[in-house]
Amino acid sequence: MGRLTVGALRAVLVVVLAGTVFVQAGMVWALASGSDPEDGSLPLAPLRVITILGMVSVQVALLCVWRLVTMARRGTVFSHAAFRYVDVVIGAIVAAALVWFAVTVLNAPGQRADPGVTVIMGGVGVAILGVALLVLVLRMLLAQAVARDVEASQLQAELDEVI
Repeated sequence: MGRLTVGALRAVLVVVLAGTVFVQAGMVWALASGSDPEDGSLPLAPLRVITILGMVSVQVALLCVWRLVTMARRGTVFSHAAFRYVDVVIGAIVAAALVWFAVTVLNAPGQRADPGVTVIMGGVGVAILGVALLVLVLRMLLAQAVARDVEASQLQAELDEVI
């Protein structure tokens, strides 16, 4: 990977990580201050807790992507060590989808007049799960690449012995 690409990706990761920390801090502050509307029209406390958990899943994925970028920059991404980071990213994406489905369930009673919003939110949750499946397919490609790399190393060792 080029230095510019790595630098740009890391800058984006830092900005998104800072944004999630900012949102988390705001949610914790709002949760602690108890500034919910008096009419109780929205279950804000559960939504704030869910938002905090959602941001944790995003942060975990960001840190794993950072580590994978570091491995790619060093040329060590095609190793078994990369699998644990990819697995954690998949888990974080699935957790984010579950968090989104929880938001959908909490929001659904308020959308009785317009159930289309709930259907769209459910569709977004399914799309998030689709991203997890996409990363799973990429993990399978990584596994094939690692297997080919190991096989190439073995063949090179055998060739070195013959020569």
